[in-house]
Parts: sequence; C-alpha cells; structure tokens
Amino acid sequence: MNTLTTQRDGHVVTVRLHRPHVRNALSSELLAELLGVLRPLDDDPTVGCVVVTGSEPGVFAAGADIREMAGKTAAEMAAEDYFGAWETFADLRTPKIAAVRGYALGGGCELAMMCDLVIAGESAVFGQPEIRLGVIPGIGGTQRLTRLVGRAKAMDLVLTGRTMDAREAESCGLVSRVVPDDQVLAEALDAAATIAGYGRTAVRAARECVDRALETGLRDGIRYERRVFHALFATEDQKEGMTAFLEKRPPRFRGR
Repeated sequence: MNTLTTQRDGHVVTVRLHRPHVRNALSSELLAELLGVLRPLDDDPTVGCVVVTGSEPGVFAAGADIREMAGKTAAEMAAEDYFGAWETFADLRTPKIAAVRGYALGGGCELAMMCDLVIAGESAVFGQPEIRLGVIPGIGGTQRLTRLVGRAKAMDLVLTGRTMDAREAESCGLVSRVVPDDQVLAEALDAAATIAGYGRTAVRAARECVDRALETGLRDGIRYERRVFHALFATEDQKEGMTAFLEKRPPRFRGR
C-alpha cells in the first residue's frame, strides 16, 4: 500500500504523505517508502529541492503511528533502534521544505523540524504532546525544538503537551513563513524553485554551514564558514555567478 505520492516539476519534487485514515501517522512503512524515494533524488544532480506536505488539507502529520509501537517492549525498541532511521532523512543533503497545513504534532512536528524551511498555513498547529502518552519525543523533538525555540518554550511545550498555532510558531523561530492556507503549497513551491535555481554545491554548503551553527561555538563556526567560502572559489558556479554579476546578466549555474 502506497503511503505517499510524488510529483516532479522541473528541479523540484513534491512528496505528499498519504495515510488519511490515520491522519498521516508516521509508520515504519511510510519512512521506508519516503527514504526509498528521497535517497535516489539526493544523488540526482537535476533535483534542487524537495517539498514535503500532507495529502489532506487539515493535517500534515498528526504524529508517529501509536498502534504500531504501543505493544513493543523496551528491549524491542532498543534492538530495532526504533526511529533511528529518521536521521537518514534529516541528513539528506538536498534542501527540504515542509509545507504545513493543519496538525503537525509529535512526529509530525519533528518531521517539519528536520526540514530546512517550514512554510505554514494559518491553520497549522504544532506541538510535542508525547508526555500525554507516558513517553517523550523520540525523533529529535527535545533536541531540535530546544535549539530552534529556546529552553523556556521547549520546556513549556514538552512538559505540558500543549500546542501552538502558526503565528506563535513563527514568532519563536520554528516556522519560516506563515501564509493563508490556500497559498501554502504555492509559496513552498516558489521557494523551492528559487533554491533549485542556484548552484547546487553552494546551496548544500550554505545549508551545512547554517546547521553547523547549531552544533558548534561561534569562533569555530565562523572558521568553518570561511573555509567553505574559500573552497567554493574552486567551483565553476562561483566563476559564473560573479562573472554574470559583473556583466549584468542572469547567471547560468550548472552545479559544478
């Protein structure tokens, strides 16, 4: 049974989560299918950005699949490294945009945070309500949320299980942009096309440097950024981009 659908438009691929009967709950089957689609795309030089969204307007993903894991023992969860494969999704080098309408809760919120941009509709609702089930977030929720919104807000959400709307999520740094619901996908696709139009090497380098800022000190981060900046002068895209600027014409990037 297919748990998602894909569509390609130029250099942008849209992936729609499609488990409407369980509000797009993130099952092992869905993850396997998602990685099966995205791994080859990550190696495809003609793909510049991926948009992840829900197939239904009222939900992005309402969480992990509780029915799938409710009966498991601690030993089984550890032996399977349950949720561990989600880091493969997070580590994909192709930029990912989450286009969120409706609920993005638990694993759905964590999925959005694993993307590089989150574009939310006014109906979007975010939260980590796992505490209500007697557990904690397990796909990086306590870690990514704290880095994005700060300790105070993360403690509030994780310990009380409350949710926040799109505007609050934007104000605290979880969401990149908020737009009317009927414009979410169009806004995400427009941003994806913009990103995909730049040099692939520079885009991936920029993404890596921004992520590095969350994992290292300022001085080391600046040194790392500067080394990457210098290295990009070995690429054809750097020569083309700067030459095009001086010649007052649009650049023609080739990802080299």
